Amino acid sequence: MSKIHIKDLKISTCHGCFAEEKINPQPFIFDCTIDYDFEKASQSDNLEDTLDYGSIMQLISDFATQNTFNLIETLCYRTASMIMQKYPVERILLTVRKPQAPVDLDFGDVSVSVQLERTPVILSLGSNMGDKKATLETAIRRLSENPAICLMKTSSYLENPPYGGVAKNTFVNCAVLVETYLSPESLLEYIHLIEKEAKRERTVRWGDRTLDIDIVFYGNKIIDSKNIVVPHNDYENRDFVLIPVNEICPDWICPLHRKRIKDILADLLSRQNNSR
Repeated sequence: MSKIHIKDLKISTCHGCFAEEKINPQPFIFDCTIDYDFEKASQSDNLEDTLDYGSIMQLISDFATQNTFNLIETLCYRTASMIMQKYPVERILLTVRKPQAPVDLDFGDVSVSVQLERTPVILSLGSNMGDKKATLETAIRRLSENPAICLMKTSSYLENPPYGGVAKNTFVNCAVLVETYLSPESLLEYIHLIEKEAKRERTVRWGDRTLDIDIVFYGNKIIDSKNIVVPHNDYENRDFVLIPVNEICPDWICPLHRKRIKDILADLLSRQNNSR
């Protein structure tokens, strides 16, 4: 992947927690590295086949001068996010420096950096209460409404018996492939918001529910924290997850098992047949 660098873009604007910072402009310095494939532009020698770095710099300047934030962390993240939304870049590393930060010490500058990267993510969705298919369709629409999430593929809707021995009603399940630059934690937070809008209640583990959205894979990351486990725990034993995922991404390789989804599904179906 090729890179475009913008260095020492100086913009005089108002950002800070103190009242005087909000009315007295001071310099902010932006450094930006963008991953973008400009091989086509190298052959065509045409500006339309690459990123117009002049337009990107003007966009940064306009955003920085037309908004006022307390934190340079906010300024940095939202500027990077805006660029990701407007341009088809794969990754961006943005640093914002504040050389005149109101600190009574001898220092060069204060800076913050953020890196955003488009990552493919597979989600599993299920519902076994109310209008199940409509609930799933609404959830998928809500996912696509987030500017940080791009819906790539959606599987068929399949009816499945409840899993885990607690829920009573039949489920409708599907899977979606999205591309996002949200962190796994931020994506999970947005998923919980969608579940809450669908009146999801977390009272009984594996119980009946209006909506359940799980992060099955987040790129090739392996995460095991208090709030999130990726790849999703026990997915390889759940045909209602694997069949829809196999429909849209059969050659996806699980970072844990180092096997393709279609092979993991074949193993599960073989075990199920042998147990009958």
